[in-house]
Amino acid sequence: MKSLNFVGLCLLLGMLVLEALIAEGFNYGDALDKTLMFFEAQRSGRNSQTWTRWDTLCGLLDGGTDYFMKAHTRPNVLWAQVGDGDSDHYCWERAEDMTTPRTAYKLDQNHPGADLAGETAAALAASAIAFKPYNSSYSNLLLLHAKQLFTFADRHRGLYDDSIQNAKKFYTSSGYSDELLWAAAWLYRATDDEYFLKYVVDNAVYMGGTGWGVKEFSWDNKYAGVQILLSQILLEGRAGAYTSTLKQYQAKANYFACACLQKNDGYNIHKTPGGLMYVREWNNLQYASAAAFLLAVYSDSLSAANAKLTCPEGQIPPQELLDFARSQADYFLGKNPKSMSYLVGYGPQYPIHVHHRGSSIASIFSLRSTVQCVQGFEAWYRRPEGNPNVIYGALVGGPDQNDNFSDDRSNYEQTEPTLSGCAPLVGLFSKLQSVSGAAGNYHEKAPVPHPATPPSYHETRKRQEPSKSQEAPSGIPSLNNQDMDSWTNNILQAQGDNQKQRNTYELPQWQKVLQPGSECSFVYVQGGPQAKVTVQSYN
Repeated sequence: MKSLNFVGLCLLLGMLVLEALIAEGFNYGDALDKTLMFFEAQRSGRNSQTWTRWDTLCGLLDGGTDYFMKAHTRPNVLWAQVGDGDSDHYCWERAEDMTTPRTAYKLDQNHPGADLAGETAAALAASAIAFKPYNSSYSNLLLLHAKQLFTFADRHRGLYDDSIQNAKKFYTSSGYSDELLWAAAWLYRATDDEYFLKYVVDNAVYMGGTGWGVKEFSWDNKYAGVQILLSQILLEGRAGAYTSTLKQYQAKANYFACACLQKNDGYNIHKTPGGLMYVREWNNLQYASAAAFLLAVYSDSLSAANAKLTCPEGQIPPQELLDFARSQADYFLGKNPKSMSYLVGYGPQYPIHVHHRGSSIASIFSLRSTVQCVQGFEAWYRRPEGNPNVIYGALVGGPDQNDNFSDDRSNYEQTEPTLSGCAPLVGLFSKLQSVSGAAGNYHEKAPVPHPATPPSYHETRKRQEPSKSQEAPSGIPSLNNQDMDSWTNNILQAQGDNQKQRNTYELPQWQKVLQPGSECSFVYVQGGPQAKVTVQSYN
């Protein structure tokens, strides 16, 4: 669960470029592309498909639904943690060089963890909704695991960090009631089974769902998410006999949204002078990104129901919620007092001393020798140069309550990226991209630092390229409309020489129409030989 400062002309040019970006609006599609690249860099195992050429073997979790299902080996068993935080933090080394124990810890009837099991059930149920239109059998499998995990969590209650003691000092859990409500709410959305709706109603008071008014949404606190998710059911007119209780949930959802908009009768979130939502010192941007995403979702739900947000200071149109979400996204991307993008690789100025082991140590392709556990601190962690590998799309911890930021690798509270911080950006940037209309592009190059290898290590004289089996062949085909009429509903087909099956793809929602004389370039990545891409159909 759980800086190089530009000087002289470089600083001036960077500021001019950033001012131009702000003036014409940010490219949320490009920001989304880069965010997805960050998740590629965290993948575990031998990656046949990856954008990050410097990352070959990651050491921890996949983070995907396949991993969660494999970790759920029996109805009442969930493998919850791999590795030990103390020994892992003792070393600064690449995933390829890791020598610390990979001890696995599980939850079961005698070692409960309703918070973690409930959170996993919620993730699988939400994923089942996403996969259902495309792969119903896989969606059903996700739901099977989600239901079993929810039952396990509900019947065997307890905190996961009481069962896994060495997790407590790193990711302490504040409770499990919010995760049980969170799981039940998502299971109702995924199944329409009234049992789960009745569960959140019957436990609304006891588990705090209608009692807690919160001002954060995070990996540890799901109440705001539960409250908005259940408000959607009410706004859709599906509450039925449970309307009264769901209105109480909505009142708390409104408390959170009004607090973000500074319209909650003084009980508001704290904001920095530059306009950033500020919750706490350590990795604050994860809270801002989660809140922005959640308000973008709530804005859509209110708009669809032709409803307004009810705050102590009046009725607020849904657009104001989206405006808040956009303000936070723009702050992340550079509209802030430091004129710095906190999304690595986006814009002319971004952190280059990111607190990330794989990013801060030279790739195994260029530095074949092993980087020892403690030697990594001496040779790489403490070096003043920027990271040799740009970890595109990483959202760092971000500035303090006064908008101050120090791009220092040892300043982990501000320069460390997290999965919990980056995950909400996918939905946030997707929404902003859909209303902005600009296309994203993986190939908008950002400035890339090229620090030298420290003297204590020597690169091989002849660069050793990875074998073709390690490469992920890619292509940049173009769809070019030379007709007199527009093309809509374009269906593309990709077939690799090493594959029997054919794969079809649609262009993204914001690129449904290709005007006469226009061209759309896209990128694909696959294992094996280069694929043949053709247009299967269009209207």
